[in-house]
Amino acid sequence: MTNVGPPIAVAHLDESCLGNGREGANPGGSGALIEIRHQGSILRRDVYIHAPATTNNRMALSGAIAVLQLLSQKEKRLRLLLISDSEYLVKGVREWAPGWMARGWTRKGGPIENLELWQALMRSVPLHDAQWTWVRGHSGHPKNEYVNDLAVGAATRQETSAAIVESGFQGWLAKERTRRRYVDYDPDAAFTALEARLATDDRFKVAE
Repeated sequence: MTNVGPPIAVAHLDESCLGNGREGANPGGSGALIEIRHQGSILRRDVYIHAPATTNNRMALSGAIAVLQLLSQKEKRLRLLLISDSEYLVKGVREWAPGWMARGWTRKGGPIENLELWQALMRSVPLHDAQWTWVRGHSGHPKNEYVNDLAVGAATRQETSAAIVESGFQGWLAKERTRRRYVDYDPDAAFTALEARLATDDRFKVAE
């Protein structure tokens, strides 16, 4: 497929907080699967981060910031689709945060929760031609399930990847297929379909 414009990439994001909302320090993690075509092949890379005391919402924001910032280190602007099961993240970046920014980072309902992370995220968004869409979590979407496992693993082991690393998705998918899961799923075709939409500047809804 011929693409005129910035390179196209898709990032699947998920977050985890062990004991979210309970008293005490709850460890968290965030995971991302990044897909991009290079010389005719689809490359897959992972990013995961951790925090010793956090919330699901903070990890959703932190994970998105990490992906946007790390992808910008190549000094290439991407046409980027970010897919998350966090309505807080997707609706926030698409609907709430622009209004907060226009009002000097204030809102009628009181202080903005996680203000410093929202500010960091909105500074990072313009690094790419970014779109955001929501996917229902734990509904059998293989790439969402994979990044959920990345996030839980990062939270459990309290590990952060050394920047962008080789993805374990193909091995994870092969293991899942031994359990008779996702046997008819074609990850390359799924990426190609999204890539084709992005190449034509199709605009994604909050929920697809």
